[in-house]
Amino acid sequence: MSELHIRNLRPEEISLAAGWAAAEGWNPGLSDAACFAIPDAQGFFLGEIDGEPVATVSCVNYDDRFAFLGFYIVRADLRGSGHGLRIWNAAIAHARPRVIGLDGVVAQQDNYRKSGFQLAYANIRYGGILAAPRPPAGVVALETVPFALVEADDATVFPARRSAFLRAWIGTKGHVGRALMRDGKLAAWGVIRPCRTGCKIGPLVADDRAAAETIVQALLASADDGEIFLDVPAVNREAIALAEGLGLKPVFETARMYTGPIPPLRIDRVFGVTSFELG
Repeated sequence: MSELHIRNLRPEEISLAAGWAAAEGWNPGLSDAACFAIPDAQGFFLGEIDGEPVATVSCVNYDDRFAFLGFYIVRADLRGSGHGLRIWNAAIAHARPRVIGLDGVVAQQDNYRKSGFQLAYANIRYGGILAAPRPPAGVVALETVPFALVEADDATVFPARRSAFLRAWIGTKGHVGRALMRDGKLAAWGVIRPCRTGCKIGPLVADDRAAAETIVQALLASADDGEIFLDVPAVNREAIALAEGLGLKPVFETARMYTGPIPPLRIDRVFGVTSFELG
């Protein structure tokens, strides 16, 4: 067999990785690829043999301290051949000396530990078919909120500033954002986006369950009836209660892992993860 050649995916090629993720059941958003290229266009890798794609991985550098790894996929017929380890090492080298996070398949936790990752908590994807409700009162379009408020609030729940990514995520065609203000402060906000199957809500950030529920209702009101998915940190019991209260059921689980310490985060305010691929 010919040797594996590793190169960067160009921004317009990231849809290849998204397509492979869809085939693995990760159900990416329809516009995820364009948004994902924004924080670090050099953070996406492709392994090829004789010009044929055989492996992908991403390790996106958000700043000089934090990166997030995703899209780690080897073509099914070539798994166990060592190609995965080679492209994995290329991605890790791209991020060093940063702390790296990932949402990994639970069964692969031991392998990730060998690369220095330690379990922080589990994330659980909930899904189900929900009808669009009437929009609640008091909610505003997220893009009408001063971006500095959203950026500052996001900094309480994510290990790095991701301003350019957030702007794109909120403003991308097809993505709908809603926010709840209390006494001039941002109490809750979230985004819903169309995916290969149904829609996903993420991020969903709120001071409490009641505020989170209000945002969920507003986001659902903007979407058609159908399947809805919400990725919830298992350590946030109020977020679990919210998902179950909506009638959503667990679909699968990931292991959120890090290679080192991260800033203290308000996981109690995370009612929905932005993305398993970029954190």
